Amino acid sequence: MRVFVTGGTGFIGAAVVRELLRSGHSVLGLARSAESAAALAAAGAEPHRGSLEDVDSLRAGAERSEAVVHTAFDNSAIVRFPKNSRVERAALRAVGDVLSGGARPLVAAGGFAPVVRSGPVFTEHDPASPTGGPVNRNVERTIMELADAGVNASVVRLPCVHGDGDRFTMPRLIDIARKHGEAGYLGDGTNRLPAVHNTDAARVFRLAVERAVPASRYHAVAEEGVPYRGIAEIIGRRLGVPAVSMSPMKARRHFGIYAGYAESDGPATSATTRELLGWNPVGPGLLADLDRPEYFVR
Repeated sequence: MRVFVTGGTGFIGAAVVRELLRSGHSVLGLARSAESAAALAAAGAEPHRGSLEDVDSLRAGAERSEAVVHTAFDNSAIVRFPKNSRVERAALRAVGDVLSGGARPLVAAGGFAPVVRSGPVFTEHDPASPTGGPVNRNVERTIMELADAGVNASVVRLPCVHGDGDRFTMPRLIDIARKHGEAGYLGDGTNRLPAVHNTDAARVFRLAVERAVPASRYHAVAEEGVPYRGIAEIIGRRLGVPAVSMSPMKARRHFGIYAGYAESDGPATSATTRELLGWNPVGPGLLADLDRPEYFVR
């Protein structure tokens, strides 16, 4: 089938494009620049000029396609998240207008931050908060509203995603340790981050498109919870700086706007996703992947 992909040159979206093409699908990729269009074409996708702000281009892309995968979001600066979140909601609703009442699926990338955990680990049955998530971003709430309105919409919840081309979580934690001359962790560092390699995450998106069950919540989680101290120790060893325990106050000063990664304990299971989609992650784990020189080259 022809799949319209937003964010197809990003870290996760590019992996989704490669996975779809390898599996015999064709890809129409949203391209906001000539550079993005060239990258999509080089990957084997057809570029479609437009942006999330240009809802007419989004509607046109959805009209031309049998499915839509949404992975685009500008996370380059947290201060712009509220505005970017409003743009994203409008974009998803524009695509939903095109797909409403039909079988064509819309699969969007979401996260765990707005999810209300009911037990010791996040499960696919835990719903997202009905209010805004961090900085008012709550993709899942929008997706479920679209599903209620007759769109074949579902969400893939992403944990800490790692792999070649990673420009977000691990690189930013590395930069913080490099800046301060120490790799910090909170308390005993036993708080856990769920994680997945980007190639494994891409297969969840592809399977979700192919099976297309409305209002589904999928967990692209390969590792239920990686202790944060292990992350700090690898970063410290690779940079030649100490890995040190920090008090909550010091950790907040040390990590700044990224303190949530060092403080949170949010293990998540993907048992239901594996059963429903037949998904079995095969990529390297977070600690093994992080312990490569590629992550530490500026």
